[in-house]
Amino acid sequence: QVQLVESGGGLVQAGGSLRLSCTASASIFTSIAMGWYRQAPGKQREFVADITRGGSTTYAESVKGRFPISKDNAKKMLFLQMNSLKPEDTAVYFCHGQWGWGTYGGQGTQVTVSS
Repeated sequence: QVQLVESGGGLVQAGGSLRLSCTASASIFTSIAMGWYRQAPGKQREFVADITRGGSTTYAESVKGRFPISKDNAKKMLFLQMNSLKPEDTAVYFCHGQWGWGTYGGQGTQVTVSS
C-alpha cells in the first residue's frame, strides 16, 4: 500500500500561480509513472499531466505550456507548477502513482481560481 498526500492548493486570482506537491510513502524512483488528475464540480475526473520513470512528460491540451510537472526522486515528491491560472482550472487535484504492484491515488487538494 502506498500513501500519496497532496498539498499546496488554495484560493488564487486568475493569472496567478500555485505549486502543488505530492509526497509518497514509497520510492517514486521505482514508479512506472506519476501524475495529476482533477475533478471540477459536476464533472468527471480528467487527466492533467504525468511523468514517467524516465522523465517523459504528457499534458492535457488545456494545461500544456502552463502546468509543468516535475518530481524529486530523493524526496519522494511530485510537483505541479500551475501558472497563468484560469477560473476553469478550479477543481480538486489528485496525485496518482503507478507502480508495478499497484496504482494509488491521494485524497486531493482544492484549487479555486477567482475571476
